[in-house]
Amino acid sequence: MGLFTKDIKSMEDLLMHGLQDIYYAEQQILKALPKMIDKATNRDLVAGLKAHLEETNKQVERLDKVFAKLGKQPSGTDCPAIDGLIKEADETAGEIEDKAVLDAAIVANAQAVEHYEMCRYGTLIAWAEELGHDEIVRFLTTNLNEEKAANTKLNTVALRKGVNAKASSAA
Repeated sequence: MGLFTKDIKSMEDLLMHGLQDIYYAEQQILKALPKMIDKATNRDLVAGLKAHLEETNKQVERLDKVFAKLGKQPSGTDCPAIDGLIKEADETAGEIEDKAVLDAAIVANAQAVEHYEMCRYGTLIAWAEELGHDEIVRFLTTNLNEEKAANTKLNTVALRKGVNAKASSAA
């Protein structure tokens, strides 16, 4: 089902499609994060990615609860956007030999994913509120707040923990 297909006839359908999109995205992120952790060398970056992997598992659990509250089975739908972000991250990582530069790329790619998630969760919260689904808003808001915090931590690793500085002085 594409984003604008005949299967979406109402805001309820649109909300459900959005939930399936982010559910799929979180599943793909769960698969991608261990690869990023393995490639990262900066210990603050590794620690942050490991922490976010644990958070992502909890986010999926919250999404399971969202589906349950709506009387639906948790399911995902293909999300070309997250697939593209992860593919780009994999391709970029495969092209960089210098570990310091690779760490900077990992931060940037992780932030691209965080921004996608923040956008999705923000939209889903607005739609759920509009449709009167107050019972799911807090789960989605918790996930959004965790994504924002992860993005802030990535900024800190890049700027204050020296990832960008180290990468810029690489040969």
